[in-house]
Amino acid sequence: MPGLDPGIHVFVASENALIYYGGMSGAWVYIMTNRPDGTLYVGVTNNLARRVREHQEGVTDGFTRKHGLKRLVFAEAHDDIQSAIQREKNIKHWSRTWKVKLIHRTNPNWDDLSDRLT
Repeated sequence: MPGLDPGIHVFVASENALIYYGGMSGAWVYIMTNRPDGTLYVGVTNNLARRVREHQEGVTDGFTRKHGLKRLVFAEAHDDIQSAIQREKNIKHWSRTWKVKLIHRTNPNWDDLSDRLT
């Protein structure tokens, strides 16, 4: 069935933390935005907390800094970097509607999840 990959582990946002279901993760696919239903950025990293902090502090010139994308609205853990990179590429080719549906499945209010990183 498409989209069911044993290497993908999705977070469930609780009030206090992002709860990870799965084994040790090797990489993350994430989506940043500037506001609910705003501009979207899909990225991949091996250290989600560090990378989100970099986006929020605007340490690197680029798309996220230019558009003020500082809100983490989606995070997905992967067992290895190769599967995360492939998933990122797939999501980047999706229509905006599909990306929004992905966010709404786990974060319908577009809450900033960065303060829930553990």
